[in-house]
Amino acid sequence: MVSIFRRIALSFRSITQKEVLKPVCGGICLVLSLPPWGFWPLAFLAFAILDQTLKETNGATFRFFTGFGFAVGWIFPGTFWMIALTVPGYFVQGFLFSGLYALSISLIPRSMLRLIALPAAFTLIEAVRYRWPFGGVPLATIAMSQSNSPFGQTARFLGPLFLTAFVIMCGMACAMIWERKWRHAGLIVSVLLLFWGVSTIAPKGSAVSTIDIAIIQGGGEQGTRAINTNEREVFERHVEATGLIQGNPDVVLWPEDVVNLRQLFIDSPERLELSDLAEDLDTWLLAGIFERLDETSNANATVAIGPDGEIYDRYDKVRLVPFGEYVPFRSLIEPFAPEYLPVRDTVPGTAPPNLTLPFGNNAINAGISISWEIFFEDRSRSAIRNGGKILLNPTNGSSYWLRILQTQQVASSQLRAIENGRWVLQAAPTGFSAIINSDGKVMQRTSISEMKVLEGQVELRDGLTIATRVGPLPMITISIISLGAVFIYSRKEH
Repeated sequence: MVSIFRRIALSFRSITQKEVLKPVCGGICLVLSLPPWGFWPLAFLAFAILDQTLKETNGATFRFFTGFGFAVGWIFPGTFWMIALTVPGYFVQGFLFSGLYALSISLIPRSMLRLIALPAAFTLIEAVRYRWPFGGVPLATIAMSQSNSPFGQTARFLGPLFLTAFVIMCGMACAMIWERKWRHAGLIVSVLLLFWGVSTIAPKGSAVSTIDIAIIQGGGEQGTRAINTNEREVFERHVEATGLIQGNPDVVLWPEDVVNLRQLFIDSPERLELSDLAEDLDTWLLAGIFERLDETSNANATVAIGPDGEIYDRYDKVRLVPFGEYVPFRSLIEPFAPEYLPVRDTVPGTAPPNLTLPFGNNAINAGISISWEIFFEDRSRSAIRNGGKILLNPTNGSSYWLRILQTQQVASSQLRAIENGRWVLQAAPTGFSAIINSDGKVMQRTSISEMKVLEGQVELRDGLTIATRVGPLPMITISIISLGAVFIYSRKEH
């Protein structure tokens, strides 16, 4: 028994020296391509390094640790902000997803078939991250690396999973150029240019009208928790900021849960103040509320208050943050949990992700993804397929330190804009708030902690992109078929 453990230890030591350090550097290149760093060409270098490491690596065990090292170098730095939310969760998700990528790498052959298998395998794992565990944890995703690159527009074709495969194939092309395998490199580049060209002419909807909007950011110190914050002070900062509006906007958007109540919203004095504010401005005021429903549950919603002060619509957040807004397996975890776990669970909504704002004889259908929901392509796609002419993202990242999460959220908003052909309005209490056009370009953005109003004219758009119509299923199917074909062909070779 001792000799077995000794051999395992010696094997692990050998692996860490030869097969981990190099892919860890590749993983670091990938994380540096993500916001807040944003050196997007490094994503291609990352996968070129991974490919060349796989080419030189024998055995499933060695390849497992190659994939594990790559994922650790990417996921742990890219999700470092999670420590402020849940330390155990940070390590669990880091090791869990690193293990999934490592497992997929262990099954990829050394032969040229890896040019097919690697994009397919990583695309499938990314699809898993969008959906599992606890409804998905799509943080520091590969697609985010291209939110500001010219290639980000390919998300309009088949969504973020297609962009994921596109990025990895770019890395494969770089690897083939490094090996001077010009025919392989030329074939990959030709395919990539074809898809890029198709994405530039793919349907992206059209403008039907414009409205004037104002996004309110009340400002305040970053990295503060609700338990240590005066709820009334946050509310009053946003009332004060609303007073800075210069024009006559049709719609005013407040951030998520800046109206934090210890009672039902409808009975609160804040509800009357917001109604008066909407009447004074003669505008639609969309305010994020957080109300206590009872001793064990909360609600997180955005309410639409009309120019007459009446409440016309309400959307309750559906996709909730695990360990932030609710505690999975509470009865098991709570006895061992730190004090910062939420005392009450937020109740998820059930309504479609849209708000209807009547304008005379017409109405604006505004799609909405509250905060965390913007990271999930299915939430915004559902809003647009349900008739949304614009996409709203009221959010609250004031509890989190650093700027990793905030910049990745802007990147996610950019991708949702490209995928659906809609303008996105992001409102945050301490930053970042942003106006993003339908091509994913950030037209205006606030700084962290400042009190500011973003005002502008934005398009209401109609029509569906291919990505909005078909969703992720085509890319998942293509990836499964590709991996199956590689597996069958590899068996025949042996």
